[in-house]
Amino acid sequence: MILQSLEKLRNYIESEHFKGYDPYDTLNSHVPFYWLGKWGPILAIQSQKINPINIRQFFGIKKGYNPKAMGLFLHAYSILYAKTNKKEYLDKADYFFEWLKENYSNGYSGYCWGYNFDWASPAKYLEAYTPSIVVTGFISKGIFEYYQITKDKKAFDVLQSVCDFILNDIPITEMEKGICFSYTPIKIDCCYNASILGAEIFAKVYSINKDKKLLVYAQKAIDFIIDKEKDTGFWNYSIDLESGRERKQIDFHQGYILESLCEFIKYSGIYNEKYNNALEKGAIFYKNEQFFENGQSKWRLPKIYPIDIHNQSQGVITFSKLNNLYPGYLNFAKTILEWTIENMQDKIGYFYYQKNKFYLNKIPYMRWSQAWMMLALATLLIQIE
Repeated sequence: MILQSLEKLRNYIESEHFKGYDPYDTLNSHVPFYWLGKWGPILAIQSQKINPINIRQFFGIKKGYNPKAMGLFLHAYSILYAKTNKKEYLDKADYFFEWLKENYSNGYSGYCWGYNFDWASPAKYLEAYTPSIVVTGFISKGIFEYYQITKDKKAFDVLQSVCDFILNDIPITEMEKGICFSYTPIKIDCCYNASILGAEIFAKVYSINKDKKLLVYAQKAIDFIIDKEKDTGFWNYSIDLESGRERKQIDFHQGYILESLCEFIKYSGIYNEKYNNALEKGAIFYKNEQFFENGQSKWRLPKIYPIDIHNQSQGVITFSKLNNLYPGYLNFAKTILEWTIENMQDKIGYFYYQKNKFYLNKIPYMRWSQAWMMLALATLLIQIE
């Protein structure tokens, strides 16, 4: 079932030449939503995101290359090459790496990337290609896997350059217990999954160049995140640096944090009871509270619907990565994947965006759905003997 699903998805993705729509691409429209004031772009994005009917062509929105999707594809194809040694996978990985090396955000201290669309929220407005630690971090994870299979010095040089971007351009806030990396260069804030992603990248680059400065920064960021874990094992989404209030949003970001913590431990070489306990406690919460036994995820606790493909894909990735923590997690990753294939994969190969209680949103988003599921399939496959 897994290999069949992978081939169907790969055929679809490659037939689309890796271009597609995104849930958040509304501001690529020719319609000047900003004329309606601050809330015009925000409401336009949110309305489009929940609309199960794809009307993007009506608004002049075209399919595009999303840098984060290209990084996820690089990650997936690199893993598939490591698993199979098939040249076709390596050729595709070479293509994605070269594309990312050429299509980065200029004007910063190092390589960095952002989304291919303007993005608006009540807190900030980001123009297209404004780099963020999240987009840059996930692309860097792909480049790291590419370096693992090629030992290409150009790939390592890019990774070191990414560290320069984070250290020089991303605001770093000193906290009572550690530090927090901001989401973007344009605003000082503290989002937990974004900050720990920076720590993961530093740990991975440290594993190659042994630059202890990177390890010190990474461990400080990890210590802050560990301090923010709740007694029951979950993390909130972020903290307001002025008021100290946390934003509660429990969804796939819990999986992000667990994955980054797991990777930090692996590549930093730091094994201690505090980190291991935090990982174990967080994993138990993630499995027992955010998924049903049949592999179906919940949307945002305590809400069940809509069932989002990103929750499903991240579950597969995280529990595959946590296989060394508890062998039963690999079987649960398989359970999540099997449910997802049966309920959310179209017969022509792509995965649906969301499954609501009474209807499906079948729009085939390239980054949010296809790229993440490609990586989920590859991550599980590499764990299977």
